[in-house]
Amino acid sequence: MAKSVLFPLLFITTTVFLGFFISSAESRPPFACDPRNGLTRSLKFCRANLPIHVRARDLIGRLTLAEKIRLLVNNAAAVPRLGIQGYEWWSEALHGVSNVGPGTKFGGAFPGATSFPQVITTAASFNESLWEQIGRVVSDEARAMYNGGMAGLTYWSPNVNIFRDPRWGRGQETPGEDPVLAGKYAANYVRGLQSTTGIRLKVAACCKHYTAYDLDNWNGVDRYHFNARVSKQDLADTYDVPFKSCVVEGKVASVMCSYNQVNGKPTCADPDLLKGTIRGQWGLSGYIVSDCDSVGVMYDTQHFTATPEESAAAAIKAGLDLDCGPFLAIHTDLAVRRGLLAEADVDLALANTITIQMRLGMFDGEPSAQPYGNLGPRDVCTPAHQQHALEAARQGIVLLKNSGSLPLSTARHRTVAVIGPNSDVTVTMIGNYAGVACGYTSPLQGISRYARTIHQAGCSDVACGTNNLFGAAEVAAHEADATVLVMGLDQSIEAEFRDRVGLLLPGRQQELVSRVARASRGPTVLVLMSGGPIDVSFAKNDPRVSAIIWAGYPGQAGGTAIADVLFGTTNPGGKLPMTWYPQDYVAKVPMTNMGMRPSRGYPGRTYRFYKGPVVFPFGHGLSYTSFKHSLALAPTDLSVLLDTNLFATKNYSTLSRNAIRVKHAKCDSLSSLFHIDVENTGNMDGTHTLLVFSTPPAGQKWSPNKQLIGFHRVHVVAGSKQRVKINIHACKHLSVVDEFGIRRIPMGSHSLHIGDLKHSISLQANLEGIKV
Repeated sequence: MAKSVLFPLLFITTTVFLGFFISSAESRPPFACDPRNGLTRSLKFCRANLPIHVRARDLIGRLTLAEKIRLLVNNAAAVPRLGIQGYEWWSEALHGVSNVGPGTKFGGAFPGATSFPQVITTAASFNESLWEQIGRVVSDEARAMYNGGMAGLTYWSPNVNIFRDPRWGRGQETPGEDPVLAGKYAANYVRGLQSTTGIRLKVAACCKHYTAYDLDNWNGVDRYHFNARVSKQDLADTYDVPFKSCVVEGKVASVMCSYNQVNGKPTCADPDLLKGTIRGQWGLSGYIVSDCDSVGVMYDTQHFTATPEESAAAAIKAGLDLDCGPFLAIHTDLAVRRGLLAEADVDLALANTITIQMRLGMFDGEPSAQPYGNLGPRDVCTPAHQQHALEAARQGIVLLKNSGSLPLSTARHRTVAVIGPNSDVTVTMIGNYAGVACGYTSPLQGISRYARTIHQAGCSDVACGTNNLFGAAEVAAHEADATVLVMGLDQSIEAEFRDRVGLLLPGRQQELVSRVARASRGPTVLVLMSGGPIDVSFAKNDPRVSAIIWAGYPGQAGGTAIADVLFGTTNPGGKLPMTWYPQDYVAKVPMTNMGMRPSRGYPGRTYRFYKGPVVFPFGHGLSYTSFKHSLALAPTDLSVLLDTNLFATKNYSTLSRNAIRVKHAKCDSLSSLFHIDVENTGNMDGTHTLLVFSTPPAGQKWSPNKQLIGFHRVHVVAGSKQRVKINIHACKHLSVVDEFGIRRIPMGSHSLHIGDLKHSISLQANLEGIKV
């Protein structure tokens, strides 16, 4: 999202014509059911005391086919005779209210909104409560802007695709490479955004892009033409996991299907994926929307059908409810007239979208009289919200290397050379799918609060094509008590429709780092801004580079957070949410290979399957203090109870390969509580991220090396101990997916890895108390 080059200007500007936007920040008129309108206020669909499904059915029954069709697209047309305004469905809130989509704009009383760190950075906090809190702040500001006529209520966020390949330009938008981490992020951020009360929504979130979408434009292959060949095993084990969590645990209002094909079918026209999985197996109660122009892409680019009306019919019949783009508005009428599609299919799609609008209160009359109707300009960019953005940045920063030079001292390091193309940036810090921030603190400004600074850019931009500024940077480093190099990437290197070619620092950045480190009179610290991993092996192995920090894209307060970590006001506790590979890894792995597991000549992907050398592993992150783990309570065995009807039906396949199908186990009774003591053995208070991994019994070729099953962030005062309780559930945490896409629980000895601890728990099948 979004394919703006194909999005006709007419369809963007229609929303303004229809009165969706209000130029000032005064309260908006009712979307529908205006109590002052005598022609419509008594209509059945306007009666808020009736069940929503009754109201939606009544409204749909009053619409003509032409009116229905104009509601199938993101810039839904007004229905003046029923008092319904036009509505723009497309707004974005990936890490703050964004003006990327036409549904939101800034100006007047809403000059900006709180811009949190990019998702990959907040994912590094491994903090579920933080993710939900960010969602609540963002939805407060979104509602305030809606009340002021500057935004919609349907936000096509979050992006929960797996960060499968380190070159992907949109990896920055995701929670990383691990499906459990991505799933927990998705569910918590959605809960915060939607802040559901009963069936009522504060805003409606959307999990995207379903599914197996993680290639934009690589080596002549783009997302519009790409057919992702994915095994049933990888689909169930990796790609679908965060989407399932979004729907089942987060109760998300919407799912977006992606541009690409999966195994020869466009995702937006695949009934098995849409009706069968999202709505059928997972029970989505909401709407399915296409990525922008992807219905048009399946006809124009992928040539999936012979005629455009066939593509329109295929998408709606597969379960698509809303088209981001004009395609369905143009071609659905002919599809109905030619008998390719029934009007009842259109009605079903509208029922799903209108239901969400009603859950948002859009058909309840005066917005000011509704819940959240009192939110306004004073509730955007508040000091509390901006403090949340700063805290999120602090929690997401990862200390990758420290030879003892950090934290810096205000007494010993009174003058700091601040060098690099990202040393004094602002907009770079908020990454993509961002809006207009409340304000910025650059790294240079943040460090200036602690010490006198000498600033040199070193490179004119991140491309760093020449070394003509290196000499001045070397002089600055030689004059200072310490040197901080702020290097890395920006949206010119990694972005939507811009996948990276390699993993090294761009241009001559590496040369700048090495030359400055040689010239520096004091310690040299390398700070990296990026969404994707960077091969900085040279700096990792260079003793003159005494520390390395990864800040991701740290948001509007990123400079303050970086400085707080550098000088020890904040003790870093972030962990990498993705593997940092060496440059030679990508030479062996085409982006088009979707396989997760290694095969002949193919090394596999992510920490779960790849066993080769890394620059920094998934979950890596240092602290200024030290922590020790001990097991206070750790069960050693677990009896897996089976369905009593299992053997009566002679369904022995449940025990194939000594692994029980999850659906045949009595999952309610299959959990064990572990008590883990985390002791701070250093002399500085710190926050520790406890990661728990499991490895299934040996001999199962379809099992991962290890997989994350749980995590917990805990603050521990120096010299003290905190007890963490983690529930290990056999069906959720100790199961694996076989080559047929079936989730099973392997019997035998499972290894749990908790920091440097290793513990075994034995699983044994049990049928009505009789072990088998």
